[in-house]
Amino acid sequence: MSEVLVLVDHAAGAVKKPTYELLTIAKRLGTPAAVFIGAAGEAAGVAESVKKYGAEKVYVIDDAQIKGYLVAPKAEALAQLAAQASPAAILLPSSAENKEVAGRLAIKLESGLITDAVDVAEAGGAPVTTQSVFAGNYTVKAKVTKGTPIITVKPNSAAPEESAAAGTVEEVSVTISDAAKSAQIVATQPRQATGRPELTEAAIVVSGGRGTGGDFGPVEGLADVLGAAVGASRAAVDSGWMPHTFQVGQTGKTVSPQLYVANGISGAIQHRAGMQTSKTIVAVNKDEEAPIFELVDFGVVGDLHTVLPAVTEEIKQRKG
Repeated sequence: MSEVLVLVDHAAGAVKKPTYELLTIAKRLGTPAAVFIGAAGEAAGVAESVKKYGAEKVYVIDDAQIKGYLVAPKAEALAQLAAQASPAAILLPSSAENKEVAGRLAIKLESGLITDAVDVAEAGGAPVTTQSVFAGNYTVKAKVTKGTPIITVKPNSAAPEESAAAGTVEEVSVTISDAAKSAQIVATQPRQATGRPELTEAAIVVSGGRGTGGDFGPVEGLADVLGAAVGASRAAVDSGWMPHTFQVGQTGKTVSPQLYVANGISGAIQHRAGMQTSKTIVAVNKDEEAPIFELVDFGVVGDLHTVLPAVTEEIKQRKG
């Protein structure tokens, strides 16, 4: 079977969950092969992690020529690897950076590109994706008809499945052009850690909207007992109650968790576009006519400032 390349999503060599999800998907399409772009000294640890989820091979690209620049060098490195490996498909975790990398890679390989897939399956020997499009109003199936399929997949699109594999490490040398290094990063500032999961990767998201009145305490309290990420509607962000990085919606982040809890959010199409592919949706709203109730699996008509503290306390008691 042909290899399916999976770009490893990591932070200083610590592999993130979306990588394991993509390796699980890759097993449906061919032989999974992980691609690690990072410090050479971290490669052994990454290989140990990804081989537990089916990576038969781990391509290691030293990022000495890549770090400190924007996405062009990474796209060049992947293009050179693809030319060498001739993969059946290339999968990347769907993020702002990776979608730009994928776009550049598609141009270099003269291949088709599909972004923000929520599922990938094999049909007729080719990957077929499922996507939610037009602000979430339609679900479509699509496939690439030219070149190597390049697909970015949203986090939480598959449950990671362990499957022991060889994890053979192969170092890959790449040559990065001067043109790709024309945009250099001159300064970075790490985001302050909250102790909560990353919003786009979290299995559970608890969000608040205009109905919070600016008091996100009940929302954050419930999120913490559930081990969830905190999100916000555009109304909450525009009011200055939460930073833009917390916004879920068409002009914010798109999430697809196992559980999404919307609190004091009316359910305007702008917000729905960012969360309606969630597996289970729960809403708490005082207005029983709120559009969000058309979308949910479970709805609670009530004041979030009363409902959420009660739920939080009940969960604490059950946890013992």
